[in-house]
Amino acid sequence: MKTSFLALVSLLGASPLSINAFAPPSASLRFSSKSVNVNSNSNKRRASSRSSLVMKDFPKPNLEDTDNYRFAERMSTSFGTKYKASPEQKKKVAIIGGGLSGLSCAKYLVDAGHEPMVYEARDVLGGKVSAWQDEDGDWIETGLHIFFGAYPNMMNMFAELDIHDRLQWKIHQMIFAMQELPGEFTSFNFIPGIPAPFNFGLAILMNQKMLTLAEKIQTAPPLIPMLIEGQPFIDAQDELSVTQFMKKYGMPDRINEEVFIAMAKALDFIDPDKLSMTVVLTAMNRFLNESNGLQMAFIDGNQPDRVCAPMRDHIEARGGKVMLNSPVKEIVTNEDGTVNHLLMRTGEKVVADEYISAMPVDIVRRMIPKRWANMPYFRQFDELEGIPVINLHMWFDRKLKAVDHLCFSRSPLLSVYADMSVTCKEYYDTEASMLELVFAPCSPLAGGNVNWISKSDEEIIDATMGELARLFPTEIAADDKWPATKNQGPSALARLRKFAVVKVPRSVYAAIPGRNKYRPSQTTPIPHVTMAGDWTSQKFLGSMEGAVLGGKLAAEVVANRAIGNPDAPIKEIQEHIIEKAATHVAKEPLGVKGEGAIAFGAGAVLSKKNKELLLEVDPSQFEPAQVA
Repeated sequence: MKTSFLALVSLLGASPLSINAFAPPSASLRFSSKSVNVNSNSNKRRASSRSSLVMKDFPKPNLEDTDNYRFAERMSTSFGTKYKASPEQKKKVAIIGGGLSGLSCAKYLVDAGHEPMVYEARDVLGGKVSAWQDEDGDWIETGLHIFFGAYPNMMNMFAELDIHDRLQWKIHQMIFAMQELPGEFTSFNFIPGIPAPFNFGLAILMNQKMLTLAEKIQTAPPLIPMLIEGQPFIDAQDELSVTQFMKKYGMPDRINEEVFIAMAKALDFIDPDKLSMTVVLTAMNRFLNESNGLQMAFIDGNQPDRVCAPMRDHIEARGGKVMLNSPVKEIVTNEDGTVNHLLMRTGEKVVADEYISAMPVDIVRRMIPKRWANMPYFRQFDELEGIPVINLHMWFDRKLKAVDHLCFSRSPLLSVYADMSVTCKEYYDTEASMLELVFAPCSPLAGGNVNWISKSDEEIIDATMGELARLFPTEIAADDKWPATKNQGPSALARLRKFAVVKVPRSVYAAIPGRNKYRPSQTTPIPHVTMAGDWTSQKFLGSMEGAVLGGKLAAEVVANRAIGNPDAPIKEIQEHIIEKAATHVAKEPLGVKGEGAIAFGAGAVLSKKNKELLLEVDPSQFEPAQVA
């Protein structure tokens, strides 16, 4: 790898190639469409503005020929071989939470011959990938979720469930809005057949719009330790923010402005001065070592039906159970701290051989039994919290100029967006656009200067319309309803006809500097209790891939224990946490108040009732931001 990287540095330092560095994104869209399922609900109340743009699915890239994929595949196989339980070893396992991590955990436990029972508090599966239909029948998603080639556990699971055909792979490209040229875009284009890391270097080299040659050369040296030393170097950078790392290694500020701001907001909804450099290096390490790691895919419809349902069906076909509307009220313990039973809100008592939490960290903290409260393992959870984020759905009365891909907006308020009427079969529409956008950062924790969660939907949409007017200067119409559009010219005609604002007050854990050391092992100090979730200790951080892997690792702990092997050791706990735990005054757990997505750590269009609940249980979301 060292030789390959030095060759890459040489490539970056070469004279610019005689190649058209910016092929307009539309070039990737001039193809015949595959058959698509058009949502009949999308053909309403719109001007005649039919688009010539058609959807193009690209073949599934070669994902299997990487070390990470092969490791994930061996791990999956081990549940049916190495960890396969005999009838006498079969365990009844209660899993709290039906998000990706809980479902992944149950899937691999049932593969190992156990009987998992998933208890999901809400009426829909998926947690932070959940979705539901509004009164018009349109799908509202908790977040805009993209699948990367560098998601080895997710891709293995898709193969195991035989649902790879549900992924719509896009051209191997990254598309960025041009900050200084409103309405224009540029891209990093990955040439087929060129292996990593050369494809990544060439993609950057060919682009002449974002960084100068000198800036590209200055980007390379800080990445050398990452590629030579690997994960130890990556983990060691967790104490530094992205901007601190850049300053330490002398990287030009424009690299932050042109690339890292967009990357940081896409990875964890946080600005670079707040984001741990470990997050960025983890992603870059995958992309530099896996030829198709950066290639992206959309799921072809809503995630509960297209991803969660096959997981549920797999679990239930093999003897497990997945139960909706089943909130746990309390984890009831014996005097020695072991679990006696789960007390459900209905009054039912659930007794199992093993118990697994697949809840978000903010919810787990409210559920920790009093007898566990002084244990250092659980006190380290205080150092972790979910990051606020907002997901927007915006339906327009006509087509906007769009690309069949994810776009990095590089806007102060927006992270990434996609025109789902172009990228996704279930939402496909030739006559009108539906944009799904990630609004971030939206809190001081993430680097913002406004607590946007507390703002009205109309305030958020108006701010977004102002940003869209910049991205689409000749298309977004001036509309008295949205003051931010007042300067738009008369030729711009696209008007917003409908919107949905999904607020996720506590999304993935906030990957601010210094958090990795507090992420707990799946093994806990409580016998027969295991932790799952993307916030637990695993190398893929807070993401869909991290959630699947976190659940898989928790299943491995239980399956290994069931066949008589000793548990893996608990991850080292920081000394100051041990000291803090010794003086902590244990109290009865707060428990979860209310019902629905906000109560249980997911996202929703906030009703008055939900806003009042959020104000009660998480008042920090409504505190005025302190502007420096």
